[in-house]
Amino acid sequence: MRTLFASLLYQEPLGDADLLEELEASCLQLAQEDIAGRRWCKAHGYRGYTSYASLNDLPVRDPAFADLKRLLDRHVARFAQACHFELAGKKLKLDSLWVNVLDGKGGHGAHLHPHSVVSGTLYLALPPGSRGLKLEDPRLPMMMAAPTRREDAPELLQTFVEIVPDPGTVLLWESWMRHEVPPGSGSAKRISVSFNYRW
Repeated sequence: MRTLFASLLYQEPLGDADLLEELEASCLQLAQEDIAGRRWCKAHGYRGYTSYASLNDLPVRDPAFADLKRLLDRHVARFAQACHFELAGKKLKLDSLWVNVLDGKGGHGAHLHPHSVVSGTLYLALPPGSRGLKLEDPRLPMMMAAPTRREDAPELLQTFVEIVPDPGTVLLWESWMRHEVPPGSGSAKRISVSFNYRW
């Protein structure tokens, strides 16, 4: 047996505990002060707050996000190396970065990130009842008449894999991979920072 067409997932601690506290405070502050973002969330039925549609300059706006960008650049460079990307001497560059503060029952439907190479999330708070990141086998639309996988199938053969990381963890994946945040069952806020890198 040979394994073909692997999909890599990068999972590592961010590497700066003090910065995590600063970022969590900044995220909660944005959730209170970003009126345009709150208005967008209400109009789109988003259970909580996201800066996705309202703020595109967080690393310039807040020094904590500038520090985060520097750390993410290193993580993304390691992931790109592991993926054996031929970048022709260039580096992947941060394209967008946004805050997510979901309420305990909040989620985010399955989607992908077009026009990016690497996407990721830094987890700041995952209280009890929070769900993680659910990734979908990219071959799923082509499986047509294939039977479902047994529950004891190894991870590399499962149709869906949900990662529930510890706070302070960075997850990276290729942007074409469909993913979602299933709705939670808790009451406390789930806080994360998501981002895209382009070539």
